Amino acid sequence: MFHGTMTALVTPFVAGAFDEEAFRMHIERQILAGVQGIVPAGTTGEAATLSFAEHKRVIEVAVDQAQGRVAVIAGTGSNNTQESIELTQAAKDLGADAALLISPYYNKPSQEGIYQHYKAVADAVSFPQILYNVPGRTNSNLSPETVARLAKVDNIVAIKDATADMEQLTLTMALCDDQLVFLSGDDATVLPFMAIGGMGVISVVSNLVPRSMVELTTSMRNYQVEIARDLHFSLKDLNAIMFVESNPVPVKAACAMLGWMRNELRLPLVPLAPQYEQPLRQALIDFDSGFDFLVLNDDVDIDSFAKE
Repeated sequence: MFHGTMTALVTPFVAGAFDEEAFRMHIERQILAGVQGIVPAGTTGEAATLSFAEHKRVIEVAVDQAQGRVAVIAGTGSNNTQESIELTQAAKDLGADAALLISPYYNKPSQEGIYQHYKAVADAVSFPQILYNVPGRTNSNLSPETVARLAKVDNIVAIKDATADMEQLTLTMALCDDQLVFLSGDDATVLPFMAIGGMGVISVVSNLVPRSMVELTTSMRNYQVEIARDLHFSLKDLNAIMFVESNPVPVKAACAMLGWMRNELRLPLVPLAPQYEQPLRQALIDFDSGFDFLVLNDDVDIDSFAKE
């Protein structure tokens, strides 16, 4: 179930509310492109600013739209262990296939605290769960030894690793001894990640170019390294501009340029700074992988998509 390309979905808003129609269309676009999974209500989906009711509704709509055609991996992480348990149980009840849980942020727990957090959720909810190590967001790093301990816990089946640290990844894989599925959380390093044993990616850029990322991960799984290498380089500039500001600010601006949704975010996030608008537009215009064809909506004035 956990392999290939899984898209970390943006959450569209309109006038401050969840835009279900745009979300359904975005999911359908992903499924038609061949992704293996979708991830609603994660970091890219601005989960931190969703109410509990909205969080559940985003997951519910994703499950309903997917109709079993792709895996739905619901973001259910929090720095509050009890809240993570409640969200994970809700994801299970709503019909998701698995949960993605970020390490607790802000609290600054020790490695033991992080271990006990994940274990408590796994013990409370019998449901496939994916660890998420992203030090840039959490101010903590899941050590290889802690991951190896968690690999032995029932219901913990995979890890999304966004460190881009191949040395740490190698050590973690060695200690886990094939007990976990490893998924990249960094679009720029998918190729080397998979080269040493990763099974795929939970991707931001695949919101925009899902076919290209699907082809990259499929090629790596089929040992077609030359094809994967070409795609790796074709994605280079688009990957880079996706992180000139905090995710999902650039990717949502790009979705607006393509006419797919409003460029509306929730505070404290604000729309992309003006100096990055033209470079982003140019990156979309210049992109050519042979698999995705981006057509900008020339009638779109990105400033008009700012939050009202």
